[in-house]
Amino acid sequence: MNPHAYSAAEIDGVYRAIRERRDVRHFKPGPLEPGQLQRFIGAAHNGPSVGYMQPWRFIRITDSALRARIHQHVNEERIQTADALGKRADDFMKLKVEGILECAEVLVVGLIDKRDQYIFGRRTMPEMDLASAACALQNFWLAARAEGIGTGWVSMFDPQRLRDIVGMPDGSQPIALLCVGHVHEFYTAPMLELEKWDQRRPLSDILYENRWDQPAA
Repeated sequence: MNPHAYSAAEIDGVYRAIRERRDVRHFKPGPLEPGQLQRFIGAAHNGPSVGYMQPWRFIRITDSALRARIHQHVNEERIQTADALGKRADDFMKLKVEGILECAEVLVVGLIDKRDQYIFGRRTMPEMDLASAACALQNFWLAARAEGIGTGWVSMFDPQRLRDIVGMPDGSQPIALLCVGHVHEFYTAPMLELEKWDQRRPLSDILYENRWDQPAA
């Protein structure tokens, strides 16, 4: 028996949160409980980061006019995305892609400015700061799901526009709008799978052995 392993119930809980995490677009009214948002951000801040640079920053949007301005920009980008999709534009426009006006909390998540000074782990792969922030966001997502709170990651925005809207410094980079709040229910599968936009690929399609073109045993 591995002395470092959690109990069976705790292990089941971890895998359940991973399995049932959803990118949520549908929210119901109501604020989060006191301390919940801070716990979720704390979970994110416990994420791994290359060179321990901790590149993530969170901006909580509490001004309703600012939230409406962000929503307007996202809707403009939604229309441009539809235009770029060609034949799938109509199907795309039927999808609900954000819950900015309905959710309890909106967060802008960004990468810090002056990131070039961080060399450890980034000399040949500078994008590792983004990978680190993605790990932090996954922590946020899982913590929220474990507490029964939905989270949606919105990426339909122009980084420069959003940076200007929320006053981020030059050189910083917004990477996510997080919609966080209560839900009537969690989707039984990823929403885009339920809407038949795409489906999850089998492990045999994504796992190789020794070479990219060699399927794993």
